[in-house]
Amino acid sequence: MNPLGSVALVTGGAGSIGAAVCHRLAAMGMKVAVADLSGDAATNTASALPGGGHLGVAMDVAELVAVDSAMDLVTTQLGPVDVLVNVAGWDRFVAFVDTDPDFWDRVIDINYRGVLNTCRAVVPSMLERRQGRIVSVASDAARVGSSLETIYSGAKGAVVSFSKSLAREVAKAGVTVNVVCPGPTDTPLIRGMAEELSSGEKFLDALTKAVPMRRLAEADDIAPAVAFLASADAGYITGQTLSVSGGLTMA
Repeated sequence: MNPLGSVALVTGGAGSIGAAVCHRLAAMGMKVAVADLSGDAATNTASALPGGGHLGVAMDVAELVAVDSAMDLVTTQLGPVDVLVNVAGWDRFVAFVDTDPDFWDRVIDINYRGVLNTCRAVVPSMLERRQGRIVSVASDAARVGSSLETIYSGAKGAVVSFSKSLAREVAKAGVTVNVVCPGPTDTPLIRGMAEELSSGEKFLDALTKAVPMRRLAEADDIAPAVAFLASADAGYITGQTLSVSGGLTMA
């Protein structure tokens, strides 16, 4: 697969990590479809990318009909998707005993079902054309667990297991499926989550001290790993889970 001229679709593309990934892929010569719940934010992000031919599109990854509609728009304007990057995610810091089924559904729908929806939309074409890259951003919470993120950890763990299984199914067609698991990352989402806690600043400080590198990840720490797995150089890498955590989880 030649990345130059390839079409990449990034969900959650207007967020911190998503936008950083979009910039990396655009710099590699790809045409990037920036998909986000906010169509305006997606369009603004797309307009700031280097190169040309990019597109911003509104997409609610939790709704299959919305995903299919957005995918039709991307395919019509840019061509079939060669690279899918699943970044869209959502969570809150809540103890399991304080959660309810509505919260479960929202976390699972966005973080896991969203990946199912987007993969279902692109995999048939990738198999037909015998090329493709799928990279999903999960979390180290999926690998080792995380207090106050029980549902999120489970949903991201499902993404890891699903990706390994899908990788086995599509490998013969030259399609690769991999996962990047960030550790605690300094984004507006995590800061907003922390602000809802009575000890938010202490919580973030404890997270920072737990990282051997003594800092939270930045979006630009995550994006290069995603870009590599989306590139032609990663053609013989599939079914893998890469931790980007500053050494927080080494096992």
